[in-house]
Amino acid sequence: MDAFKLLTRSTKFKSAAPAAKPAARLPSFGKAANPQLFRTAEGEKLESEQGKKRKRANAAADNEHEEDTADLDFFHSKKRSAAPSSGASASAPVKGEDLPSDQDESDDDDTMDEVQRRTILNSHKIKITDLRDLDEIQVQAPVKESKKDSKKKKKKSKNEEPAAPLSKKEMKRARRMYPQPLVSFKELRSRYKISSRLAENVAGQGFTVPTEVQLGSLPLMLGDPSVSTAEISEPDLLVVAPTGSGKSLSFLIPVINKIVRHHHSQSEEHGILSVIVAPTKELASQIVNEGRKLVAGTGVKITLMRKGMRVVERSDDGETNVLEEEAEESAGSEDEDEEDDKPKKSQNNAPVTKSDILVTTPLMLVNSLSANQTKPLAHLPLVRSLVLDEADVLLDPLFREQTLDIWRSCVHPDLRVSLWSATMGSNVEDLTRSTIKERLENIEQKSTTPHPLVRLVVGLKDSAIPNIDHRLIYAATEQGKLLGLRQLLRPAAASPGDVRLRPPFLIFTQTIPRAIALHSELRYDIPAEAGGSSRIAVLHSDLADNQRSEIMRDFRKGEIWILVTTDLLARGVDFRGINGVVNYDIPNSAAVYVHRVGRTGRAGREGGIAVTYYTKEDIPYVKNIANVIDVSEKLRGEGGGKSIQKWLLDSLPDLSKKDKQELKKHGVKARQISKHIGGKDKGDDKDSKAARASRISTKSGFERRMENRKKGAIAASRNRKAATPQDGNVSDGSWNGLED
Repeated sequence: MDAFKLLTRSTKFKSAAPAAKPAARLPSFGKAANPQLFRTAEGEKLESEQGKKRKRANAAADNEHEEDTADLDFFHSKKRSAAPSSGASASAPVKGEDLPSDQDESDDDDTMDEVQRRTILNSHKIKITDLRDLDEIQVQAPVKESKKDSKKKKKKSKNEEPAAPLSKKEMKRARRMYPQPLVSFKELRSRYKISSRLAENVAGQGFTVPTEVQLGSLPLMLGDPSVSTAEISEPDLLVVAPTGSGKSLSFLIPVINKIVRHHHSQSEEHGILSVIVAPTKELASQIVNEGRKLVAGTGVKITLMRKGMRVVERSDDGETNVLEEEAEESAGSEDEDEEDDKPKKSQNNAPVTKSDILVTTPLMLVNSLSANQTKPLAHLPLVRSLVLDEADVLLDPLFREQTLDIWRSCVHPDLRVSLWSATMGSNVEDLTRSTIKERLENIEQKSTTPHPLVRLVVGLKDSAIPNIDHRLIYAATEQGKLLGLRQLLRPAAASPGDVRLRPPFLIFTQTIPRAIALHSELRYDIPAEAGGSSRIAVLHSDLADNQRSEIMRDFRKGEIWILVTTDLLARGVDFRGINGVVNYDIPNSAAVYVHRVGRTGRAGREGGIAVTYYTKEDIPYVKNIANVIDVSEKLRGEGGGKSIQKWLLDSLPDLSKKDKQELKKHGVKARQISKHIGGKDKGDDKDSKAARASRISTKSGFERRMENRKKGAIAASRNRKAATPQDGNVSDGSWNGLED
């Protein structure tokens, strides 16, 4: 019997109101049934057939296990296997993790042929390419020929001319790869033999259906047994996949599994085995949080790089410390008595981190390796996996030297590097090739196993995810953008044809001063009954680390509804409940637009809205963004033209290469002027006019003049009071004669 009904049977409840109609489904609601972005009926049919084969194989294995009841042990733990074999050391398990054996789960005999693999990969728009030279590929995988053909070729080789070079299409076909895709996360244990504890953690997070990037990259990084022996070794990997498609999980699982196997090998090498580099602290912190869920119980330790952390022992630390102590003693011999009372601060006394995986930003790790750029760069001899998340930014001129220094400091001959991003240019591929070659020449060693450089592309390269609704709105002026943004804050008052965007959402600006100004303009737009100014916040790099962490935490908890920010949050940061993105200032490039709008519609969710305002000054820079929107809508299967009409694409001006570079570095020139032009400031008329036009405010010039006059009067009054003597005798400057 229901206890609640028993206790409340004397209470008369009102009749339940008729059920209201379900509201429109928001992008932040629940989880997507299938996180995959691209899938066709033919590919789903093949995947379901493979799933049925696995179920039958597992059922047969269970029946055999039930029939063989002689060796049953009724007192063993259900979570762990029975007592280890005689060959294993049962008394000393390594870091709480049992060895992944081949006996606990039976191998699947559902290896796909090349046609099936090609069908599934093509249905998910996955393209895997070997970037090595064709000569290397042919040496690694020679084509088998019959004896008759070989004899004929030997006879004709003397008289025939050399074969004609391959065409571009033939070269592309020769480089294409079709490894068996990962249809289900259960295959991680049954087929690829990853750590049992790691497989449990993956299942505990609710991951069942792999996304496209996981479907294609995990078999490559874990070593697919279905491919030839020459390709089993883990490759260097370039991955281009849409935002929110699960790239972090794709590189964390292989990295953790490799370290678990290293621990089980009883190796005496202990230290940092993997380094993950991210461009921002927010993204690095997010990777650590996701990694800690996966390493629970495996004995693997993942750490976020902090200031003052030591990552390597230096042979010159002791010498420098002795010299510094002698210099301090000679310089401070006169004040010995005063210094005795104060504790002496010893430098470099922090212990070296015992982490297996280090997640860091480029500058922080370079400063630690070079002692704040006062010593030569130290080496990381044990690192076997280097992961560059958002690699196109890390190899951009802003971070390039720092990233390459980290890359060169990893001197292990079997180092594997993987580069991940939603946008990646051809220059990144060329730089990756040259850096790998240069690093091997510098260490003067050859890798123990040959490994290729492989590129994996999901969907179309440098395109936005197809499940976002894009809106490109002409606002004419800065005041028009502000009025349009205020309409988004009140979706109930909007007309049926207007854009409806409900919080939480992000607002991106070009510079930090503009983000601060926009926040101060909007902070009182939300009524006090709904939380008032506490519901809007601003986040930028000038804030302290604890302030940034607190704002991020409150935004994830839902206490902050609207977050005004710069491109600091444009990359990698995962907000699963974002209903939309507002580009208040037009992005500096098409790649930045792809990453900004990728904060919504993540993990297969539908309905994310991306609103972009542009003014008269932005018209020369709009075409790149309009092209991205048009391609995204075509990728979704709508044929394009829903948001971007053809006449608009034809009428927008093309941007030269020089202007693109200038825009990427500095943004729109009209918004570079951050100074406020006051009444007494006299500068260039063009600069003052541009500053007034780019000011974020709805106040008229008359209101501003009145405010400035009032502020000037108050300041003059304070100055007069400060200049007046305290005794009250005011001197007017005239001579009153000699006093008696």
